[in-house]
Amino acid sequence: MFVIADIVAQVINIYSWILIIYILMSWVPNLQNSSVGLIFARLCEPFLAPFRRFIPPIGGVIDISPIVAFFVLRLATRGIYEIAYMFG
Repeated sequence: MFVIADIVAQVINIYSWILIIYILMSWVPNLQNSSVGLIFARLCEPFLAPFRRFIPPIGGVIDISPIVAFFVLRLATRGIYEIAYMFG
């Protein structure tokens, strides 16, 4: 069970890094409209969209929904390990 938990946690960690790269890409003009940017958008936007629906940007400019998304990913990782400890 711990092996499965480690694999899932590693996938979540990789996805977290993909989110970080996508967020940093938003600071560079025209990078999100490139082919690489569109791939990252397809990977990240479905996860970020529910958070953006409920969390409005601060001052209409600063989007804090990725911070909440990272918090949810960390909670998911922690939950996976807790389940692995319960059944392992």
